[in-house]
This record gives sequence, C-alpha cells and structure tokens, in this order.
Amino acid sequence: MTTLSYDATGAAQQALELHLPVLVEERIATRIFAKDHTLWGPDAEAESAIRLGWVEAATVSQPLVKDILELRDALTSEGVTRIALCGMGGSSLAPEVMAGTAGVELTVLDSTDPDQVRAALADRLDETAIVVSSKSGSTVETDSQRRVFEKAFNDAGIDANSRIIIVTDPGSPLDKASREAGYRAVFNADPNVGGRFSALTAFGLVPSGLAGVDIQAFLDEAEEAAEFLNDDAPENIGLALGTALGGTSPLRNKIVIAEDGSGIVGFADWAEQLIAESTGKLGTGVLPVVAGPSSPEVTGGAPDVLVVRLVAADADVELGENEVAIAGGLPTQMMVWEFATAVAGRLLGINPFDQPDVEAAKVAARGLLDAQPEPTPAAFVDGAIEVRGGAWLGDARTAGDAVKALLDTLDSDSYLSVQAYFDRLAFTQLEGIRDELAAVSGRPVTFGWGPRFLHSTGQFHKGGPAIGVFLQVTAASAEDLAIPDRPFTFGELIAAQAAGDAQVLSDHGRPVLRLHLTDRAAGVAQLQDIIAALSARSASVTES
Repeated sequence: MTTLSYDATGAAQQALELHLPVLVEERIATRIFAKDHTLWGPDAEAESAIRLGWVEAATVSQPLVKDILELRDALTSEGVTRIALCGMGGSSLAPEVMAGTAGVELTVLDSTDPDQVRAALADRLDETAIVVSSKSGSTVETDSQRRVFEKAFNDAGIDANSRIIIVTDPGSPLDKASREAGYRAVFNADPNVGGRFSALTAFGLVPSGLAGVDIQAFLDEAEEAAEFLNDDAPENIGLALGTALGGTSPLRNKIVIAEDGSGIVGFADWAEQLIAESTGKLGTGVLPVVAGPSSPEVTGGAPDVLVVRLVAADADVELGENEVAIAGGLPTQMMVWEFATAVAGRLLGINPFDQPDVEAAKVAARGLLDAQPEPTPAAFVDGAIEVRGGAWLGDARTAGDAVKALLDTLDSDSYLSVQAYFDRLAFTQLEGIRDELAAVSGRPVTFGWGPRFLHSTGQFHKGGPAIGVFLQVTAASAEDLAIPDRPFTFGELIAAQAAGDAQVLSDHGRPVLRLHLTDRAAGVAQLQDIIAALSARSASVTES
C-alpha cells in the first residue's frame, strides 16, 4: 500500500483529541465495516441499511476486472482507441480522477451544453466507444448523451450497438432497455452503494479500466486500505480525518482542499461531491472548497475555514494554524475519505447517505422544459452580458455594479458559489476568477460547471446552512443541438437546468445574480475584466 500519513494543527488537532478516544471506545471503525446501519441515528437507518456496500467494494468488485480487460482488448482489436464517458456526479468524477492520475485518455462528457456535446461527437467518432453510466437508469443528461451518440454512430455507418457499454444498477430502466436493445455490454453495479461512494464499483472501474487504468492494482491497494481502516485504534487515519471534517468546535464548516504536490489529478473535485452531498443537509454540513496551495482561503486564516493539504508521501510540510496534511495513493485516499465522511456524518448528527434536496432543482427544470416559458426579462444589458437579479441589485446599471452588489450581500460566515453553465473544456480560463473573487470578498469561493455540480455541491446549496450567495453564468450557443426523439434540445435542457436551480435557490431566500453571455468569447472576456477591475480596486484600498 502507498505510504499513508496524516498531520494536523489547531482546530483539527483539538477535534482529534476530543473525539478520537470516544470513536475508538465505541468501536466506530469496525462497526462501519460490519455495516452497522444504526450508527447515524433512527431516522437514517432505512437508508444506511442499503448504502454500506462501499466498505467491501474493493473485494466485491474483483470479479469485474477480467470482464473489463477482455472487453478492452476486444475493442482495441476493432480499432477503438478512445473511450467517452457519459455520466454525471459520482458516475463521472471518480473515473475522471482515476484516468487523469494514471495519465490515460478518457473523454468525460458530463454536460448538456450544445457546444461541448458537439465537440465530443466530432472527435474521432470512428475510433470511439461510449460508456453510459447512470445508477438510477433515468438520468436525463446521460439519456440525452446516449441518444445523440447512438444517432451519430448510425449516421456514420457504425454499428451503434457494438460501441455502447452501459453501467447501471440491476433492474433499472436503463438495465432493461439496454439488454433489449442489444448493446455491446451491460455492467451492473452494487445497488447497495450510493453514487458518490461508487469509485470502487463498476461506475469507477468500467470506464477507467477500458481507458487503460490498471484497475487490478487499484483494487488491490484499496483492499489493503480497507484492512487498515477496519481497526479501532488511535492510529486509524480515517478516524482522524473524520474528526477534522465533522468534529471541530465551533464547527469550521468550510473545508479548503488544496492540491499541494500529491500527484493525484483532480482529487479535490471528487472529494467535493463526496463531502458536500453527504453532509449538506438539515441546515448543517461542511462545504468543500477546491483551491490551490496559495489561494486566498489557504492563506487567509478565517475562523470558519479548515485547510486540508494533499501532499506527497515524502513531503516535508510545515503546516500553518488549523491545517491538515494527508498523503497517500489514490485508491488509499478514496477509501480514507469515504470512511472519514461517514465518521463526520456521525459527528454532525446527519445521514451521510441520502441527498434529500437534489431532486428540487430537477423538478424545477422539468417543469420549465414542459412549460417552455419566455426567459425572465433582463434587468439591464451591459455589453455582451444580460443581468438578472433581485431587489438587492439596487441602482446597479453595469455588470460590474451587479457583481459588487452581490458581493455586498456576503456576511462574515457566507460563501460565494460561482456556477458556469456552458462548455467547461473550451473556457477553462473562466476558473481563474475564483481566486480573484476570494481575494476581493474575503470569503471562501467555490466554482462549479453546470449542470455537473447539481449532482455534487447542489445538495449543500439547498440543504446545508443558508449562507450561500450565488453567481450564475449562462451563455448563448451559436448553434443548438437536437436530442433524438425528445421534444427539447440540448440548449433548452441546459437553460432549464440553470433557470430551475436559480429558482430553487431564490425560493430558499438566497441572492442569485444571473449573468447571461450573449456572445461566449466576448462575455467571458468582459466578465474577466470586471473581476480584474474589482480585484485591482480592492488591492488599492488595502494598500492605502
């Protein structure tokens, strides 16, 4: 097993000293691995009884390896060199970090943006096979992606059935329909594992294994990690991390996860969903913030922030106050963080395995798709940006004024969530505004690409503490894309998803600034200039 290490200071160390002896005495580690569904209280028992399969996933999934590798060899022999994954949330985040860390190519299509979908279709279609992953078997995004790929294959004279691989729960609508359709392969995942805990099930292993990840070595390391975690001992790093996530007093409910030389690509994005969706409910929870080692949240020392650094095993790390450093290989880290999240749920007094508020945005989007209402009129237009917001906009007349007015609604315990509903691969530069906004506002800032974050941090936004402030950025597409045999297009779908989420957040009484870019390139550049100007003005005030 890759060397695993843990160090903590300040609030994290105090939480460890307070809770670890109790967790060991109550045998929490061995009870989790024994699937004791009573650990999270009576209200959670029904759900937790059918969601603890992840503790043995590394062992249960071993028989999958042979079938996955045989399919990979067969596809390679047929000239398939590219695997594209159609999936959302846990179905895409784990394979993405697994493939990225292993350095193998995996195209992840976790968007309904017409431009991003079109780009995925245009890339080496004749060498492509797709993996369609959906636990429920009814996810609208993945169904739409499957439909458009299937049509593209057939239109190109490629036997679509030979290029479509399905991962879903047994008995789901997708499971039944795929077998009837005669798709190349259908892999069933363990139904007793929730999506965000599914990295070591078929959802993580099939796409990453087909892409070239050494999934046998991956499972072997994870099995070793499970043995270590299944120990009621003070040395159990999973227990220690769990106390840091859920046991600080007062609760530091913003966990800043900073990649600091671990060599794991994109781990914080995977952990973000795991923590936010598991803990953000009943008005409490822990907000994960994906940042860099020198981001403002890391250096700022706010009283509601705890920093977790992902470091290399041999790193000589000098921790600041209220920080954690953790090192380990990817399979080990995945097991540790899943286990720690379950421990944090117990300390927080919530059920870490449900997601009661995720459905609200889906229902709102579905209603908007069915009704097809006219867009809410813009409060005003500034250049390539249409501005929509609430009464808090005041007398704002420019997009810069509107962003400043939104930031003025932040309180001392707030966070700002930036949500961009368009092509995340073509406009990665937009992510740069995250650090600038954190510096300007003095508060933690998250950045999520829509609609994928709806299957991730979306739960925390509605179910967690009502302290979020939201900047939603949408963008017009020069050309829409039809969804075969559906009464709506990709453009209409992503617009409804954005509007539905904004509606639910507003109904929760949260400020939502909606900036619609009428021209993508011009709008992104204008928004970057706006944030840069705010940053310069803030720096000037600080210096004076």
